[in-house]
Amino acid sequence: MFKYNCLNPIAQIGLEKFSDNYIKTEDINEADGILVRSAAMHDMELPEQLLAIARAGAGVNNIPLEKCAEKGIVVFNTPGANANGVKELVIAGMLLASRDIVGGINWVLENKADENIAKTAEKVKKNFAGTEIQDKKLGIIGLGAIGVKVANVAKHLGMEVYGYDPYVSVDAAWNLSRDVKHVLDVDEIYANCDIITVHVPLMDATRGMINEEAIGKMKDGVIIMNFARDLLADEKAVLAGIKAGKVRKYMTDFPNPTTAGQEGCVVIPHLGASTEESEDNCAKMAVKEMMEYLENGNIINSVNYPKCDMGVCTQVGRIAIFHKNIANMITKFTALIGDTGINITDMMNKSRGEVAYTMMDVEAPLDKNIIDKLASIDGVFRVRVVK
Repeated sequence: MFKYNCLNPIAQIGLEKFSDNYIKTEDINEADGILVRSAAMHDMELPEQLLAIARAGAGVNNIPLEKCAEKGIVVFNTPGANANGVKELVIAGMLLASRDIVGGINWVLENKADENIAKTAEKVKKNFAGTEIQDKKLGIIGLGAIGVKVANVAKHLGMEVYGYDPYVSVDAAWNLSRDVKHVLDVDEIYANCDIITVHVPLMDATRGMINEEAIGKMKDGVIIMNFARDLLADEKAVLAGIKAGKVRKYMTDFPNPTTAGQEGCVVIPHLGASTEESEDNCAKMAVKEMMEYLENGNIINSVNYPKCDMGVCTQVGRIAIFHKNIANMITKFTALIGDTGINITDMMNKSRGEVAYTMMDVEAPLDKNIIDKLASIDGVFRVRVVK
């Protein structure tokens, strides 16, 4: 029996995917798994028995990934589950920025008492007319699940699409329209594109990437769109670009005091992945990932441990070892188990940066003494008996 805790409300359609072997607990200290959306976890004391954290969404900046890795806690996210919801808002954002629809609507509200509003509108509408997006050049930085969907729709809308992602996955490449121009230098997007949209994770390398230097390389009148993370842009530099006439509009899904109400900024209250469909999809994927790991030890879509899948265990036992990615670890594990006379029938070892994950299927149960010896090997974070 496994226990799970929800730090945020999780769509019921996802929780219903849990089998009868799972029960919900309100006490986090009892939980084997935690489901979370936006709750801040960096200052939380994580219980010793906690095995997994599943983020119902893509971003994991609210979770202490390294701390979890060192404790042998696998952190999952749900890439692609909310991609369509975000894609649709990005397309809407392009239209809102290109045609001053928001300004026009606000004008109507401000003049609703005017009995001659129809005639007056004909005189002022040119102030909100804007431009069409057809034949404009769209630059997409980051060709993950969302970026690919945006690129493909933009092509159907008649745009010329440039894509930049030095780490584009095989799956993304297969799904990407062949008409998208895949560039190898982000400066090519800055120099050529009328609209630039960012779809990369927030990391040290990407924090503030849309800065004064990057904006200086862009075309005059560029539209910048940020539906990924607000900290990807130096928003003070963006405001300076708007004031100087360099940036035509800044579209963002992240309201904060810097941009809220500022001229040239259209700020949306973080609606990208908030659709009913997106929340349902994220919840279902998060639950599926957690169950697969808790029941079989298999890791899919983890952000702090490598993908590792040995299917359903058909042997008597299966163990999982979390350890540093250093030499001779496998030799030590197999030697210790071999000395007991227990046969290892299957094994998989995968690494990710400084950490590694090893699963072994064995023909006989490993007693506590063996598990303790494995856990005492220098460089081992945790040993888990899966079966």
